Amino acid sequence: MRATFLQNLLVLGETGNSADGMGKEILLQDLMGRNPYGKPPETAIAPVPGVCYRPLDSRLVFKPCSGRQRMAWIVLGVLVVLAFLLIGMYNGLVQLRVRTDNAWSDIDVQLKRRHDLIPNLVETVKGYAAHEKGTFENIAKFRTQAMQATTPADKAAAENQLTGALKTLFAVAEAYPELKASEEFTQLQGSLNQTEDTIQNARRYYNAVVRDLNTKIQSFPTNILAGMFGFQQRQFFETAEADREPVAVKF
Repeated sequence: MRATFLQNLLVLGETGNSADGMGKEILLQDLMGRNPYGKPPETAIAPVPGVCYRPLDSRLVFKPCSGRQRMAWIVLGVLVVLAFLLIGMYNGLVQLRVRTDNAWSDIDVQLKRRHDLIPNLVETVKGYAAHEKGTFENIAKFRTQAMQATTPADKAAAENQLTGALKTLFAVAEAYPELKASEEFTQLQGSLNQTEDTIQNARRYYNAVVRDLNTKIQSFPTNILAGMFGFQQRQFFETAEADREPVAVKF
């Protein structure tokens, strides 16, 4: 309040206007905090001529946005949200594709291990049943086809044929008690059985990931994004209904 009256006093000096002695006395005494007339400061100062009041503070004025500006902000917000959604969908597709590749790599490793065990198993059986030439040839042929197959569907078909040939081999071994008692044959049985279990577990995981990836690729709106960036559906690694269980190698 005192700052306001001091401003008034300075303005009075700048304008050069004169006020009567009573007005000056009231103004000065009010600045000192004393008013002999018992009137509020505003009432005492009101009749003083030549005093110009100028506010010391100024206020910021915010103008409302126009219709075009508001629409531009709305469009910008929608574009930002869409960008984040597209990034999330793309990252989801990439993650599923990577998981699918890793799952197939696990299956491929176990299949190679299986293929490496089969020749040793065949050689062991040959030492007791050399006359089963047809069985050995079938196993060698189907093993070669399985190793040369590239796609999951082709590998599944070749592996199913190889599994059938192995069942025939173990049926032959049933007729030779000395073969079943062989330590080498027993070790190969355990290794092959463990490998078959691992393949089945890896196959189930791979098919589950492929199902999720194919569902994403076929669903809207991720199907549009998948087509733009070249995401392709993957094949399942299926086994024949009779071959879903591991090869029985225990006697």
